[in-house]
Amino acid sequence: MHAVSNGLNPTERRAAFTLASVYGLRMFGLFLIMPVLAIYGQHLDGFSPMWVGLAIGGYGLTQALLQIPAGMLSDKYGRKPVITVGLILFIIGSLVAATADSIQMVTVGRALQGMGAVASAVLALASDLTREEQRPKVMAVIGSFIGLSFAISLVAGPTLASSMGLSGLFYLTAVLASAALLVVHGLVPNAVRQAPTGDVVAVPARFLKMLKNPQLLRLDISIFALHFIMCALFVALPIAVVDSGLVATSHWKLYLPALLLSFVLMAPMIIFSVRKQDSRRPFLMAMLLLMGSMLMMAFAHHSLWVLGAATLVFFTGFNYLEASLPTLISRLSPAGDKGSAMGIYSTSQFMGAFFGGSIGGGMYTMFGAEGVFLVCAGLTLLWFIPMLGLKNPRSVKSITMDAHINNDAHAKALASQLLAQPGVAEVTLILEQQAAYLKVEEPFDIEQARQLLAN
Repeated sequence: MHAVSNGLNPTERRAAFTLASVYGLRMFGLFLIMPVLAIYGQHLDGFSPMWVGLAIGGYGLTQALLQIPAGMLSDKYGRKPVITVGLILFIIGSLVAATADSIQMVTVGRALQGMGAVASAVLALASDLTREEQRPKVMAVIGSFIGLSFAISLVAGPTLASSMGLSGLFYLTAVLASAALLVVHGLVPNAVRQAPTGDVVAVPARFLKMLKNPQLLRLDISIFALHFIMCALFVALPIAVVDSGLVATSHWKLYLPALLLSFVLMAPMIIFSVRKQDSRRPFLMAMLLLMGSMLMMAFAHHSLWVLGAATLVFFTGFNYLEASLPTLISRLSPAGDKGSAMGIYSTSQFMGAFFGGSIGGGMYTMFGAEGVFLVCAGLTLLWFIPMLGLKNPRSVKSITMDAHINNDAHAKALASQLLAQPGVAEVTLILEQQAAYLKVEEPFDIEQARQLLAN
């Protein structure tokens, strides 16, 4: 075992930024279409709000179905081959959508983009290339690139679409995915080891245990509802903004200030959460902001100022929830089951995107933009009720260690000895992986734990 280091080594830094760029380029391509499809797709054959919703959320269905299998395949055949196949499928989907002359074929292209479900393999490779104590830093870099890609896409989408059109955006996503492919094979380091499966990749045999955990289930419901609302919103919001007098080429003037100010407004919530060790109250506050923003949009009555203020309130709540949910999943997942917990979480996220887009399109057809906003506000209220039971996670951190385990009886004895050590809150020992998963809090003596596991 290695000594604990306070910083990333050169390989870890390289892995963090190259894999973050791969993830970010791909997500930028997926997000880029959201703020413009309802407006710039109106020339396509068969255009309707229902099909706009299906095209916006279409990637979510294939992502949801393939995210966990892709992670498992990366465990068997290697991370880079799975990432390569996924990016090639993404490129094909982008080209199908770029050459489409109907909204239906755009939807097919979006579904093909979703089949390039590389997220789990990218995160697993990041884990392979980093030491346990440095892994949260690497994951934070990747997470920040995802958030950045979402923010830039909302601003860049309307601007780029005005000059290159909808097909040009899809060609651009194909180029970006090709660049990501070059990064994977030219810059991303090759892994010399593989992180223990339970830590980074979903294990189907443990899914039932995850689904029975009420705290994890609340977070799975949360990410489903959050992405449902986001995709439903972008079926209706761009059209509502145009109806309020802001031409499509100037939508960035609404999105950019709202996004920048939202990061400022969410800062006090983050500071409160960290200082008070209280995740629950800021989480509930962010949900109330979402609900309030939907109601403001519903009763904006074509006022651009009200829509702008509502968009700011929405992004403040959305960005806080989007940033805090992965952290909560990581802290609340049982030792050794983070991969399975994240697998269910990711599937819930993409299913939310699919249903949000498709149902949002149907709601717009029947009730208009105001109906979409009101239904999303109602969904947030239904979501808020079970979240009142959310508990603050203990202030513990996860540690994965090599273990010398002879048999099941030896594993039980080791687990008892480890649990008797100061600071050890939870222990999972996996005989097949020769690995120990611990959740610990101060004071914890890592060297003493290593000696127990080595002997």
